[in-house]
Amino acid sequence: MAEAEEQETGSLEESTDESEEEESEEEPKLKYERLSNGVTEILQKDAASCMTVHDKFLALGTHYGKVYLLDVQGNITQKFDVSPVKINQVSLDESGEHMGVCAEDGKLLLFERSWMSRWKSSILHEGEGNIRSVKWRGHLIAWANNMGVKIFDITSKQRITNVPRDDISLRPDMYPCSLCWKDNVTLIIGWGTSVKICSVKERHANEMRDLPSRYVEIVSQFETEFYISGLAPLCDQLVVLSYVKEVSEKTEREYCARPRLDIIQPLSETCEEISSDALTVRGFQENECRDYHLEYSEGESLFYIVSPRDVVVAKERDQDDHIDWLLEKKKYEEALMAAEISQKNIKRHKILDIGLAYINHLVARGEYDIAARKCQKILGKNAALWEYEVYKFKEIGQLKAISPYLPRGDPVLKPLIYEMILHEFLESDYEGFATLIREWPGDLYNNSVIVQAVRDHLKKDSQNRTLLKTLAELYTYDKNYGNALEIYLTLRHKDVFQLIHKHNLFSSIKDKIVLLMDFDSEKAVDMLLDNEDKISIKKVVEELEDRPELQHVYLHKLFKRDHHKGQRYHEKQISLYAEFDRPNLLPFLRDSIHCPLEKALEICQQRNFVEETVYLLSRMGNSRSALKMIMEELHDVDKAIEFAKEQDDAELWEDLILYSIDKPPFITGLLNNIGTHVDPILLIHRIKEGMEIPNLRDSLVKILQDYNLQILLREGCKKILVADSLSLLKKMHRTQMKGILVDEENICESCLSPILPSDAAKPFSMVVFHCRHMFHKECLPVPSMTSPAQFCNICSAKHRGPGSAILEMKK
Repeated sequence: MAEAEEQETGSLEESTDESEEEESEEEPKLKYERLSNGVTEILQKDAASCMTVHDKFLALGTHYGKVYLLDVQGNITQKFDVSPVKINQVSLDESGEHMGVCAEDGKLLLFERSWMSRWKSSILHEGEGNIRSVKWRGHLIAWANNMGVKIFDITSKQRITNVPRDDISLRPDMYPCSLCWKDNVTLIIGWGTSVKICSVKERHANEMRDLPSRYVEIVSQFETEFYISGLAPLCDQLVVLSYVKEVSEKTEREYCARPRLDIIQPLSETCEEISSDALTVRGFQENECRDYHLEYSEGESLFYIVSPRDVVVAKERDQDDHIDWLLEKKKYEEALMAAEISQKNIKRHKILDIGLAYINHLVARGEYDIAARKCQKILGKNAALWEYEVYKFKEIGQLKAISPYLPRGDPVLKPLIYEMILHEFLESDYEGFATLIREWPGDLYNNSVIVQAVRDHLKKDSQNRTLLKTLAELYTYDKNYGNALEIYLTLRHKDVFQLIHKHNLFSSIKDKIVLLMDFDSEKAVDMLLDNEDKISIKKVVEELEDRPELQHVYLHKLFKRDHHKGQRYHEKQISLYAEFDRPNLLPFLRDSIHCPLEKALEICQQRNFVEETVYLLSRMGNSRSALKMIMEELHDVDKAIEFAKEQDDAELWEDLILYSIDKPPFITGLLNNIGTHVDPILLIHRIKEGMEIPNLRDSLVKILQDYNLQILLREGCKKILVADSLSLLKKMHRTQMKGILVDEENICESCLSPILPSDAAKPFSMVVFHCRHMFHKECLPVPSMTSPAQFCNICSAKHRGPGSAILEMKK
């Protein structure tokens, strides 16, 4: 519960009950200040009894029957001696031209502003006891006396209704009625502990008779905890000024406590408390319920708490006040967010100041990483503030915490800032140092300074891979690619090839080819072959001369890419394949047309490479020796048969049969495979009587099956051939039977004159061939007795086959 404390200077401030300070985190809704100037002067001689508020001025009633008109700062502008007794209530209409005043003498007076700003008074009501409260809204005036509340319609000059008071046990002079208009037709009545919300409604025409045109309906009624001294609307809520009595724990006697200003949410039969403030006003210990009044200014949400010796103004808290409260509660994150959302409306606070306070708060709590992360948002592009905060983090030994969040462009800080952080990492965290070098652009700091620092550390730990790699990166930033490459190669680092490609360092690696190949031969070879124009094949082969295994890898990849580029090294490659890669030797021999066969045969025979020797013998035309080697060295009948099939040489088949005739397994292989190349009868006749041949029956059955299959295939092919021939013959016949158009545009292919005579009456004779060539009869040679058929001279000359005449025309 927030309280208003009176300081020695007499100022009014909000505070919090000690008993609730730790428990309550609820922000107060209102703030308070005293109305001074003219009010202080009045209250030194008189006592305030009531007040009313207009947009342009205030009206203050006193115990001595006077009414003062004040400006909004509290300065006196006009004074009225209304009555010799206490003024109970003053009320103004919206224009400020009419003022209703009620006093202890029981009269309700109406003051109207006339010519020359003079006020003319008239009596509205008297005779029912003291009128203790009056409120004016639109055309309606509501007042309260000891009997109840009356509502008067100015327009019709009629009293609409009377709302009687509920608790008649309370003295009306001690616990007076409080009135306020929420709008032009809603009146709120507070009396004792009861609150009634009344609505003024239009009466239906057929219900009028002699009744007023309007009536009042009570739409809500509920009880409060304390006695009501004043009411005011706040949107759909209600502000209630309450008179509080408490019992002393020591004397067990009742005493007057500080009045409370509560904001409540009215419900149909009850209410919900939103906030509650206890106010320390001057002389509250001597005041009674009747001594307090609550007035309000609708347009500005100002609430005036009136007591005999004090006038306090309550205002709705604005965003600046909200931020003040958040900062007081050390809720810096929320304060920063509130300032950002309402930056156009706040007047006393700056987002940057709140942000800096937030960073300081986090640092004080030891939350260095969060504080550093918040710097990005709070400091933004202010380089000076960034540098200031970095030095603060340095003082507390937390440079590492802020390093990930430093700006790396727009803004860029002084190089010294970045160097200072890099040195911090270099002294204690090599990995963190390496990370910053990778992530930070090289132009943020003085590269040569950092390079020297790293070299100094390498003197103590020369084999540290992290430092070496970082130094290589620094050399790269400094375009010292030679040194960087040397370190990468020493470290066998994967980025070495990227570095070479990116910075075109091929001239620097001509003497480092072996190192590159040792590191990653596949990538090295691909790179070298992709850049033959920069490092020649000859240079690479020479550099690898002492490392034949690497030389082979390079030449093999070259050969796979292009069979002809490295032809001068094909002779060398024979030995390399034989030594390091025999599986690829035979494919190489088959694909190379530049390989010296004699040299290759010599090497293969020396190493007893049978398959390769067989291939070379065959390629050199010595098929019989090759076949002999297959049979004698490999003892592989299937391979021998396959070789014989490839060569398709009858003599080879004869040699194969002769070699196999005394070897039953070879005979079986021949019987199973030679049926389509050699007549099996030739082999069968040569088999000796009584020789036991494995799977002979199966082999003979297979021969018969193969023979039957061949017969079937021949018959099938014959049928297809006959059918196709007949179809084509019929098609040719149909084509030749078609007519051929001859007109004036056609010419004789011999004399090149029009085929038809210009004079149609003249007789003519012409010949048209199936090839569509046309001749005059007389332009063709006379057929001989041995070859009476005529042929197209043109087609015969082009060897396209003779065309026979299909049409002879005469006229």
